[in-house]
Amino acid sequence: MYGMRILLSTLAAALVACSGGLDEPVPSGKTGGGTTPTPDPEPSGETGREEGWLKADGKDAATYSLITACGYNYETPDKSGAHASAPFRHITQSYDTQLKSNVFNFILHIENDDDRGKTDVTDRQRNEIKTDSGSPASMVALKAGETLVIKWKFRLPAGMKTTTSFSHLHQLKGIDNSAGTADVSQPLVTFTARTVSGGQEFQIIYNAPHSTKADYLFKCDLADFLGQWVSVEETVKCDTEGSYSVVIRRCSDGKVLATLTDVKRNLWRDGTTGIRPKWGLYRSFGEKRSNASQLRDETLQFADFYVGHK
Repeated sequence: MYGMRILLSTLAAALVACSGGLDEPVPSGKTGGGTTPTPDPEPSGETGREEGWLKADGKDAATYSLITACGYNYETPDKSGAHASAPFRHITQSYDTQLKSNVFNFILHIENDDDRGKTDVTDRQRNEIKTDSGSPASMVALKAGETLVIKWKFRLPAGMKTTTSFSHLHQLKGIDNSAGTADVSQPLVTFTARTVSGGQEFQIIYNAPHSTKADYLFKCDLADFLGQWVSVEETVKCDTEGSYSVVIRRCSDGKVLATLTDVKRNLWRDGTTGIRPKWGLYRSFGEKRSNASQLRDETLQFADFYVGHK
């Protein structure tokens, strides 16, 4: 009986952390003249339960339990390389003085970490969270025609290193079917940081069905993002005749860094059982580690995830 009381208490704490507290206003990246975000109205479609939210609660040791209790999942290199004998938790929590709240830290080590322990994948590494087929129905577009509203905040570290290959920060992807035949190898939409001639860029990329060709929806100087908290709000109609909108604002002054409105694209995938988001750092270091010397250990920070239907 005592053990049952402890379990119920733990689950209740996790549910409160997912919602941020029933009386707490929903956060935003907008500012009211200072560096502290001011609250937005509750996301469209919410019913007061605040399902879909994942907010850091400051209980660092229980970070993974919080992630899964809120309907999300994670893919981390906790047992890769030298971590096999001494596992290292790659998603932690800390308190941020600008947001005045707890946030998530996503850590990648360039000399050690891999891609989900896959021995046949030797040119890349990842540390990500996502929604998936195990998430509540409200956190995934399960059929064509549904619209997802996706919100979060992130901060790229000052001096972040990139290459001409990919350093993905966010993706919208299809969920494979039980037969493994869905067109899900390429994402629909990707945020990436990349080295280009003359500097570094933040890019928003679209991939059409059955295509690896990048359709660049947006590009800007990465410098506007480095060392700065930004807020993101996406609205995605997940359909063959779909549409994509996004606004990215800098939290310190409310400046809009990127905006796309009602961009018409095919935002479904053949055979998929749903569309879902991912966040974190998924990067290439090249065949035979050819680009590893251009990269370093990085810690990206994320906060206040929300996924729901419009």
